[in-house]
Amino acid sequence: MTARMGLPFLGYGVGLRRAHFDGIFEARDRVDFVEVLVENVMGFGGRPRDVTLRAAKTWPMVLHGVALSIGSVDPLDEAYLERYASLCEATGALWASDHLCFSSAFGVEYHDLVPLPFTDEAVAHVIERTRTVQARLGVPFALENPSYYIAYDASTMSEAEFLREVLVGADCGLLLDVNNVYVNARNHGYDPRAFIDALPLERVVQIHMAGHHDDGTVIIDTHGDHVIPEVLDLYAWTLERTGPVSTLLEWDNDIPPLDVLLAENDAIRAVGERVLGACSG
Repeated sequence: MTARMGLPFLGYGVGLRRAHFDGIFEARDRVDFVEVLVENVMGFGGRPRDVTLRAAKTWPMVLHGVALSIGSVDPLDEAYLERYASLCEATGALWASDHLCFSSAFGVEYHDLVPLPFTDEAVAHVIERTRTVQARLGVPFALENPSYYIAYDASTMSEAEFLREVLVGADCGLLLDVNNVYVNARNHGYDPRAFIDALPLERVVQIHMAGHHDDGTVIIDTHGDHVIPEVLDLYAWTLERTGPVSTLLEWDNDIPPLDVLLAENDAIRAVGERVLGACSG
């Protein structure tokens, strides 16, 4: 398969979660790669680190964070970056990623992913910090499009334009969360397919798939349920435009038994293989 931004197509993987530590290695033939949440491992020893290092010897591994706070006005956390870089080296991670947002500011940890205003000032700020992060981690770096539930009056461009400006300016990859696209499109009233078409798709190095909760008035990105058919359809639409992209199933809340997780990964794989087979045919 053709490499994207110099990175290989890894296939269809799952997040490595504590609930599946006992059984995941027996299912190695149904998992192509794994993704590790860095905050669950870095700086710690014990079983989580042992399992992570064993997994790194079993599958290709990528790392994903939620606390980098790339858009914060606070200085980048040097101790955090040092631990992150150490984990990249220890696991042989092929790339690392985090969200295009902020999760802390003025010394306060928000424990949430807060969106940025879509402005030229925010673009310049994030570009500078992303270049620093890539240099410090020593591996390719990608930013993920987050789900968000507010819109800023200060924004001067669309979300897709904002993403493009940041990714091109920082020369980094895009971790395209297809479920987040669907969630945002429904909550904010735009066309998810048009949004995807407006992105620099040549920079998509990984895709996230996940479930959400729809209460009828707002959709919350919970990572706690099956991927719905509409998101699978949007995934197919995306692959028709990108070609092969390493795809990762996230299931972080109400984590199911391993056989349910693997069946969900199989369903995503089936969509991918159908689309990519049709494209190559």
